[in-house]
Amino acid sequence: MKIKNLTGICAAAAVMAILPAGCSDNKTYAELLTDENHYVNTFLADQRVVNEIPPDTIFETGENAPYYRLDEDGNMYMQVLTPGTPDNKVEQNDLIYFRFTRYPIAYYKDGEFTTSDGNDDVLGGNLSFRFGNFELNSSYSFGAGIQMPLNYLPIDAEVNIVIKSQYGMPSEMSNVMPYLYHIRYFKPKI
Repeated sequence: MKIKNLTGICAAAAVMAILPAGCSDNKTYAELLTDENHYVNTFLADQRVVNEIPPDTIFETGENAPYYRLDEDGNMYMQVLTPGTPDNKVEQNDLIYFRFTRYPIAYYKDGEFTTSDGNDDVLGGNLSFRFGNFELNSSYSFGAGIQMPLNYLPIDAEVNIVIKSQYGMPSEMSNVMPYLYHIRYFKPKI
């Protein structure tokens, strides 16, 4: 299933899921999206942002690298920390392991995050997905956003990604919550 089709399905599900919650919180879905944009813009105001992918896909790297906008609508921004090994590209349906820490951008204040979660510090806590195969729950449950950097980078890359709700986990979609993910990707050892 293509990402655009998946995004459309997920967006519709998110709208249906958020309508009852939106009413109980006295916020409409449109107001929640406005809040989400505000949170992301507040975070990105403290970062260097480049609005396009380099034509040769050679990214600046490291902790001071810019955040590159990955889509036309500004739903995802990627900072490349480690570019990975050249020629170690992912192929459709490859099994990819990853470790992550995610930070809710709504709780970003004064250049700091107050809370985080993930599997980065869990012994044996590798998670996996099949690249581009959103028919599998293991791939769909993490959302399309965590896979997008592998369209540009080798499998052993390390990135920070701003992911707005429509590309996030289903719970992020229904709560209209953007996250900053720190992700490391791995290929399975044979």
